[in-house]
Amino acid sequence: DNVILKTRFYDHHHHRFTTFHFFQDYIVAMGNNANEVPAIITTAHLLLRGIVPAFLGCAIGDNGDSSGGVKPSAFQLTYRKDLPQLGPENGGYTGKISWNLGKRHGGDCCALSLPREEDYENDGTTNDGSDNAEWEGQVEEFWKALESCVNSFIQNGGSGNDGDISMAVKEFSSEDEALEECGNLIMDAGQEASRAKRLKKLQKEKKKEGNVDAAVPVTAGQITVGGNNDVFSLGLLHGNQLLPSLRHLGQFKILREKPQFESSLICNKKKCEVNIKFSVIPPSEGANVDAAGDSNRCGGVAVGEGDISKAMSKEIRVQAGLDYQVRMQQLALAKTALADSAAASEETNANESTNTENNANKEMVVTAFEVSGDIDYSKLIEKFGSKPITPQLLKRLENVTVRRGTVDKLHRFLRREIFFSHRDLEKICELLEDWYGISPPAEDGGETNDTPMNVTATKPDKPCPFYLYTGRGPSSQAMHLGHLVPFLFTAWLQKAFQCPLVIQMTDDEKFLFKGTYSNDDAGDGTGSDPNRTGDNLDHFAKLTMENAKDIIACGFIPEKTFLFSDLDYVGRMYPNIVRIWKAITVNQVNGVFGFDASSNIGKVAFPAIQAAPSFGSSFPYVLNQTKENEAAEANDTAATLGCLIPCAIDQDPYFRLTRDIAHKLVPKHHPLLGKPSLIHSKFFPPLQGAQGKMSSSDANSAIFLTDTPEDIERKIKVHAFSGGRETKVLQKELGADLEMDVSYQWLRFFLEDDKELERIGKEYGSGSGEFWSTGKVKGKLVEVLKELVGEHQERRKGISEDVVREWMSERCIL
Repeated sequence: DNVILKTRFYDHHHHRFTTFHFFQDYIVAMGNNANEVPAIITTAHLLLRGIVPAFLGCAIGDNGDSSGGVKPSAFQLTYRKDLPQLGPENGGYTGKISWNLGKRHGGDCCALSLPREEDYENDGTTNDGSDNAEWEGQVEEFWKALESCVNSFIQNGGSGNDGDISMAVKEFSSEDEALEECGNLIMDAGQEASRAKRLKKLQKEKKKEGNVDAAVPVTAGQITVGGNNDVFSLGLLHGNQLLPSLRHLGQFKILREKPQFESSLICNKKKCEVNIKFSVIPPSEGANVDAAGDSNRCGGVAVGEGDISKAMSKEIRVQAGLDYQVRMQQLALAKTALADSAAASEETNANESTNTENNANKEMVVTAFEVSGDIDYSKLIEKFGSKPITPQLLKRLENVTVRRGTVDKLHRFLRREIFFSHRDLEKICELLEDWYGISPPAEDGGETNDTPMNVTATKPDKPCPFYLYTGRGPSSQAMHLGHLVPFLFTAWLQKAFQCPLVIQMTDDEKFLFKGTYSNDDAGDGTGSDPNRTGDNLDHFAKLTMENAKDIIACGFIPEKTFLFSDLDYVGRMYPNIVRIWKAITVNQVNGVFGFDASSNIGKVAFPAIQAAPSFGSSFPYVLNQTKENEAAEANDTAATLGCLIPCAIDQDPYFRLTRDIAHKLVPKHHPLLGKPSLIHSKFFPPLQGAQGKMSSSDANSAIFLTDTPEDIERKIKVHAFSGGRETKVLQKELGADLEMDVSYQWLRFFLEDDKELERIGKEYGSGSGEFWSTGKVKGKLVEVLKELVGEHQERRKGISEDVVREWMSERCIL
C-alpha cells in the first residue's frame, strides 16, 4: 500500500533495465528536490565521522600537516539506490564510508589493536590448519562492539563517561571560508578531490573569460561532547540540515553479511582499512527524517568553536573502544595460555603413547591430497565452515524432486546422511522452487501451499536454472567402488532435477601430480616413434577413455550430459582460467594446498582449471540454446546459470577458494553471485578399516569395477575389517561395533532397502537374530556387491570409444 510509483528505466552503465518501486515515505522524505540529502543520512554520516575515529583511537581528519591524521573516504550515498527498493522501515536509509589506516596493521594511525590477518592465510584458514571461524569471530566482535557504541550514543546521548552530546550546523558562503575557519580536516577524500577538480576547471575558465565567481556555498556540521565543549566530530555536510538530536536516528546497523559489497575489515602489514556500510531505521513509522533544529543551530557550541585537541589525538576516546581493547587483550592472553597448555599436554601424551592396533584412534588429516586417521565429520564441518544437511533442507529437496514426480524417493545417500554437508544448497532449492513456481515446505511440518504433483507432472518450459558439475582424475585403469559413490549420486540428482551435467576428466592434473619423465625414453630419431617424448602424458589420456566408459555406465541422461577431457577442452575454458589466475595469489594457493618452491608450476596453476567448470560461461555452446555461429549471444544464458557440485568433502578446498573470487567472473545479476553450491559426501572406507578413504594404490583395500565375483567374495571375507567380538559368546552378549564394521558400513552405502538395513543393524549390533555374526553380514554384502558390480559391467560392455566420443562432442545439453 505504501508504493505509489513503479517505473522501469534503462541503465546505460550496466546495460540493463531496472525496475524501481518508490515508496510514499521515500517521496515525502526526499521532498521536491531529489538531490537533497535527508537529514537522517547527514546526521548519521557526521556521527560516524566522529565515533569511528574515537573508537579506533585516531584523529577525525587530516589538516595536511605532520600530525598523522586520517581522512575518511568519499561518502557514498547508497540510500539513493536502496531506499526506493527497501523503503525506510526495512533499512533503506544507507550510506558507505571508509578509513584507510595505512600500513603495519594501522599502528601508525590508530591506538586500537584490530584483528590481524597475519595469523591467517589468504584463503581464510589459519597457519595451524584450523578453520576461519576464529578470524570471522574476531571481526564480528569488532563490528558488534562498534555497532553497540553507535547505538549507545543514539539512545543515551553518550557512552559510559563520554558525556552529553550536542550538535550544530553552519552555512558558509564558500568552501574557502569554511576551510579558513575550520581547517582542511572538515573535508573527506571525495570532497577534497572534487574541490581540486573544480578549481582546476575554474583556472582554465579564468584564462579564457577573465574573472569567474568560484564561490560554492557549503554547510558544515559539528558534534561536541561533555561540559568542556570538546569537539567530537566536524565535517562538511552532504546535506544542509541535521536532525534535532541523535535520538531521531532510531536504530543503527552495520551491514556485513556480504563483505565484498557491504562492510569489511582489512588488517595486515601492507594495508589496514575499515569499510562500513550502514543503515539507519527511523524510530517510528512515518517519522520525519528531515526535521531539523532551529535555523543553523541544533543546540550546543557553534561550528568552528570548541576544543578540537582531543579529536585530533591518537587515543581511544570512547569507553566502548577501551572495553573492546581490554577484552581482545584478555582473549589473546587466554589463547596463548591455552596453546601453551595444549603443547605441554601433547608432549606429555606423546611421551606416554604406545603402539596401538591398526584401527586405534589416529589424528584426522583431511586435505585435497590426503585423507587419514579417525574422521570426525562434525569437526570437518566446523573446520571447513560448511553447513550440515538438516531435516528441513531434506524436506525442501523432497518437495522439488519427489513431489514433482521425477523420482520416487530421496536417494539413500541422503536418507542415511552419507551426503551430510553443503554450501548454499538451500539456494539451489530456491532456484528450483522459483522454476516450478512452488512454495518451500513449512518449517513446522505442514504442507506447502501448492498441490502435490504426480509422476505425470510436466516440467517448466524454460531450462533448469542450474547445472551439475562433477569430475574424475584418471589415476588407474579401473575405478573402484569409492569412485562410484559420487557418480551414482550425481546420476540420481540429474534425474531428480532434470538438469544438465558436465563431467571433467582431469588427465592434466594426474600428469602434473603423478606423471614421470625419463630422458632414456625420449625419441632419438630412430625406431617406430622417433619423435616420442620422455614423459607419460599419453598414459593419462588413455586412462581418461577407460574411466569415461565406467562413468557413462552409471546411467546419466545422454542428451543432458557433456563429458570432457581437460587436454581436449581447456581452450574453451581458457578465458575463465585466466580470470581466475588473475584473481588468486600464489600465497592463497600455497596456503590452501601446501605447495612450496619445490612444486612444479603446473600444480600451482591447476586449481584454476578445476574451478573453471563451476562457471557456466566456460561452456558457451554446451549450456546455451544457440548455434555455434551465434557466439556473441552464447555466453548470456550460460553466464547466469547456478552450479551444484556433488563431491567428497576433501575436494571442498578447491571450491572454497573458488567461491571467494566467484563474483569477479559473473554478471552482477547472477542468482548466486557466481558462487558454486556444494553437497559433500562422507568417505567410502577402505576394507581394512571403517575410517579414512579407499585408495586405488592398495588393491586389497578396494573392490574394483573390473573384479570378478570370486574376487569380490575373497576380498570381503578376507580383508573386510570386522566390528564383531572375538568369540561367539561375547558377540551374543555384546553385539558388534557397527561404526567400526566395514561390511555394515558398506551396506549403508549400497543396500537400498531401509527396513532390511535397519534389521541387520539391530540384529548384528545386539548379537541376535539371523544377522547376529560377522559371517552373515559379510555374506549379505557379497550378495549386494556381486549384483551391483555385475550390472555395471554389463552396461559397460556396450560402451565403445566411439560412444565415449559422442558423449564428449560439444553440443547443447540444456
